[in-house]
Amino acid sequence: MAATSTSSSPLDRTPLEDPVVEARRLVEAATKKGVVVRVLGSVAVHLQAPAAGPFLTRPIKDIDLATRRGSRAAVTELLMGAGYTPDEMFNTLHGVRRLLFYDPNERKLDVFIGDFSMCHVIPIADRLERDPLTIPLAELLLTKLQIVELNETDQRDIYNVLYHHHVSSGGGSGIEGDFIANLCAKDWGLWRTSKANIERCKSNLSGYHLGVDASGLIQERLSTLWAKIEGAPKTAKWRLRSRVGDRVRWYQEPEENATTK
Repeated sequence: MAATSTSSSPLDRTPLEDPVVEARRLVEAATKKGVVVRVLGSVAVHLQAPAAGPFLTRPIKDIDLATRRGSRAAVTELLMGAGYTPDEMFNTLHGVRRLLFYDPNERKLDVFIGDFSMCHVIPIADRLERDPLTIPLAELLLTKLQIVELNETDQRDIYNVLYHHHVSSGGGSGIEGDFIANLCAKDWGLWRTSKANIERCKSNLSGYHLGVDASGLIQERLSTLWAKIEGAPKTAKWRLRSRVGDRVRWYQEPEENATTK
């Protein structure tokens, strides 16, 4: 893990400036209260990197958290006690699936409840406790692959996850490619966006001048992941939707303020 533990009290109402250390503080405070909260987004990519930090650096502006359904009240109480102010209007409209908070410096904190719902829906609630700080690597990578309009910083996150972690066949080791493949086999839209982003990442990798070994490793893992996605047996629903193809929009428009970090 890249970030060191903070000695700040969970009851401290002053959010820490470093978003990585602050996210760790919040998870530790939630755990002490018996609330399951895990980190996603670019902070999670950082936390899942070695001690030296991610291979490719990028700015981190906000914090993303995930929790289970039924935890809205407990998470709200936790975050308000930690110095965050809820976005009352947004939370009233979208609070079943997502909550927004701000720290005193207007840094945004997102909480996804049950599912990660942006361009596509990624289930995250059932496997939250596999890692003590972040959502599992497979789900973390999928939250980036599901972005229809992938930006450069999210592309860096994809490269970082793949550089630091191998693609596995499951069992909790590395990036569980079979888990990603099974989700894509049920959802043609997710498959379509993931395919486009894997191809984009492979095409754009040379522009980063990472060296033969690093570029080769990332390319190999992108190819391994895609082979697993393509090789997974597709459902009847997937095959039916594939006949329609791009003629009908295959993704949903994210809610207001729903840009990924």
